[in-house]
Amino acid sequence: MEMADVMRQRRADLGMSQADLANAAGIGVRQIRRYEAGEQQPVLSVAVAIAQALKISVGELAGTSTGRLDLAGQWYAGWQTWRDGEEAIAVQEVRLAQRGDSIEVQTVTHGLAETGYHWTGEFRLWDNEVLLGWYAANDGSVRSKGTMYFVLHPHGTTMRGRWVGLGYDGKIMTGWGSMAREKDDANTVIDDLKASAHE
Repeated sequence: MEMADVMRQRRADLGMSQADLANAAGIGVRQIRRYEAGEQQPVLSVAVAIAQALKISVGELAGTSTGRLDLAGQWYAGWQTWRDGEEAIAVQEVRLAQRGDSIEVQTVTHGLAETGYHWTGEFRLWDNEVLLGWYAANDGSVRSKGTMYFVLHPHGTTMRGRWVGLGYDGKIMTGWGSMAREKDDANTVIDDLKASAHE
């Protein structure tokens, strides 16, 4: 893949405009347009700034294949949780930004209409298979935070695993978790995990 294609695709995956990228990299929008049109190649110092803004390596910006699955973009996270002793399945849209083996997670929507909250987190990808990470609420006084463990489908389309964390009431809780490119798949993975626990 050419650098221009990498820049356009990665910028789109991160939900950035050309102006956003230019601002983050400290260069002009017109220059970003030239790079993305393939009219020019950035000098090394500018390429480093662009790669940092896009949260990828300079090698990845140059189109070098890493053999690593690209998990950046829009996903849906599914969570088995409890509120006052009642099970609830929350599904919320999240955005993943990947830089090498490090993946930042940011919620886009609330999982549950009245009791859901926004959170941010980070994963470390191991061997294109396992994701270990943490999450923390960033909605006002919500103090929920914890850890996540997911196993990635070989095609990179879904993840299945568990979360363990501090609940809103101060109790340590755990439940099944999923991530998928499609919202319905996030629910299906949770259902599969619940069914397999009873086998």
